[in-house]
Amino acid sequence: MSLTETELVRLWELHTRLEFATKDAAATVATMTSDNYVNHVPVMTGGRGRDEMIEFYGKHFIPQMPADTTLRLLARTVGRDRLIDEFVFSFTHDIEMAWMLPGVLPTHRKVEVPMVVVVQFQGDKIACERIYWDQASVLVQLGLLDPSRLPVAGVEAARKFEDHKLPSNELIRRTK
Repeated sequence: MSLTETELVRLWELHTRLEFATKDAAATVATMTSDNYVNHVPVMTGGRGRDEMIEFYGKHFIPQMPADTTLRLLARTVGRDRLIDEFVFSFTHDIEMAWMLPGVLPTHRKVEVPMVVVVQFQGDKIACERIYWDQASVLVQLGLLDPSRLPVAGVEAARKFEDHKLPSNELIRRTK
């Protein structure tokens, strides 16, 4: 049984509300299939299956989310058994975030980074999430990577993501 597009969106929004507002690991995982998986692609964090995901959400993800975290949705694409959100993830790095920045102590700096999540559904549950972001942009904003010698951007990447009218090719110009 496949859910309608409206039902997929409703399930996904419930899942994220349980993560970010209710902060309930078990309830979050209850929205997922028993053999689900989550992969934060840039840092390979997440897990597979109910037990790993309850541990991951309960120990690393939910309690290590900065209090000022916001998600600004730019676009959503919904298809058969799949939803893709493009958004800006914004936070102040005032807490250890092993799920995103393993081994990095809080820098107390503000970060805004474009992210994409691909959510696959199976029946009336979430089967997997693959989340992508530019880790170099995060590291630049935290002061851990020097962009002056590398073709990487900081918060400018989020600004350009949200406003397509901003100039392109700034990194090319910077090298001249």
